[in-house]
Amino acid sequence: MKKTYMGIPRENIPWHPTIDTSKCTACGACMEFCPNAVFEMGDGLMTVGNPMNCVVGCDKCGHECPVEAITFPSREQLLAWIRENRKNSGRQKNYV
Repeated sequence: MKKTYMGIPRENIPWHPTIDTSKCTACGACMEFCPNAVFEMGDGLMTVGNPMNCVVGCDKCGHECPVEAITFPSREQLLAWIRENRKNSGRQKNYV
C-alpha cells in the first residue's frame, strides 16, 4: 500500500532531512530520536536511508542534532508542494 499525505502520494512530497556531512559527527542522536527509521549508519557516516519514512512536516530530529547538521526544506516550500500536487490531482481544497 502506497503512503499518501492529504491524498498526495508521499513520493511526490520531497520532505525529508538533509545531512551536512561536513558538520555531522555521526553521534547517532538523530537515529536514536527518530521512531520512523529515516536514518541509517554506514561506514561511520550517518545517512538518510529511508527519506519517505519521514513524517511530512516533522523536523524534530533537526533540533536533536548537537552540531546542527540536519536541515529541512522551508515550511513555505512544503505548502507550495502540497498546493501544487493537490491542484494537479484535482483534489484542491482550502486546507493550506
